[in-house]
Amino acid sequence: PRFATDESFDGSFNFCRLQYTQVRREHGGQGWATDYPDADYNFMIRLSELTKTRVSQNRDGTPNHLVVAADSAELSRCPFVIIEDAGTARFTAAEVAGLREYLLKGGFLWSDDFCGPEALASFEAELARVLPKKEYEVVDLKPDHPIFRMMFEFKEIPQIPSINHWRRTGGETSERGYDSEHVNLRAILDGQRRVMVLMTHNTDIADAWEREAEDPRFFYLFSPNGYAVGINILLYAMSH
Repeated sequence: PRFATDESFDGSFNFCRLQYTQVRREHGGQGWATDYPDADYNFMIRLSELTKTRVSQNRDGTPNHLVVAADSAELSRCPFVIIEDAGTARFTAAEVAGLREYLLKGGFLWSDDFCGPEALASFEAELARVLPKKEYEVVDLKPDHPIFRMMFEFKEIPQIPSINHWRRTGGETSERGYDSEHVNLRAILDGQRRVMVLMTHNTDIADAWEREAEDPRFFYLFSPNGYAVGINILLYAMSH
């Protein structure tokens, strides 16, 4: 993994991914490294193609996707950070403090690719250690929220399965059957009603980026919508 250092940030956009300790396993998940690095790499390429965003690059010209820890100084350099397979995460006391400081200073955390009620309950319990529920309620975002129309317009968050589940089941999108039938867009807001933490639950948006070149059918069914959602979320995070 490309761990962030102070030299990694040159004033252009870096795609930052949050590292954590995995304390249990979810079927098909790989902890913080789920969908890494191809999802991060491909998203930055498409972001540079579909918007005027200047993305950070390594010396060889490849997008500079980075991994950060919640208790690292480099996290404060990331205006946007993603966490994958978050239902398996456990934060240390130092990471809780670092993530709280980051979010309250204006940072943005997006959790993607976690399915079922157990994963949701586990991650929301970890979030409650960072942002206590009495002060920071988890809410559902409705289709009238700006995220649904920042650049691309859509009425609902698409349910995107992992390509392996899609192939194995002949095209099913719900990876946990009845338990993950409905996609949820949940959030924690700050005092000005701006999103600090966003959760795309029961969908795997990043697999639409990671696997875009593996199967033309998968690409046409899921990747355009997956990039639309990701770019809308990023543009919201960077402008609010």
